[in-house]
Amino acid sequence: MLFMMIVKASRNSEAGNPPSPELMEAMTKYNEDLVEAGVRVMAKGLHPSSDGIRVSYPKPGGEPVVTKGPFEVDGLVAGFFLIDVKSREEAIEWVMRVPDPQGYGEGQVELRQVF
Repeated sequence: MLFMMIVKASRNSEAGNPPSPELMEAMTKYNEDLVEAGVRVMAKGLHPSSDGIRVSYPKPGGEPVVTKGPFEVDGLVAGFFLIDVKSREEAIEWVMRVPDPQGYGEGQVELRQVF
C-alpha cells in the first residue's frame, strides 16, 4: 500500500530558514530507518512558494490563470515522503516517528493513501 506523508509548510520553511543541525541529524536517521526497513520510495523537500506558480481554472472551459508565488502558508506543502507499506496501521506507525519537520513547534505531517 502506497502512502504519502505530506510535510506542511510553515512561516519558517517559507522564509527559507534552515533546520537546526539536530533536526537535520534526526531527519537523516529517520530516512535511514525508512530505507533500512525497505519502505521508502522517495523523500523530497520543496523550494518555498516564492519560487513557484499556481495555475487556476476560474471558468469552466476557459483559459487557465497563472499566479506567481509566494502564497499564503496555510495549506502549502514543504515536502513529502512516499512509503510502500503493508497496511494503514504500519503507515501510521511510520508517520508517528517523523521528527518535527519544522523544528520550531510548527511541524505538521498529513498522511494520505495513494490510489
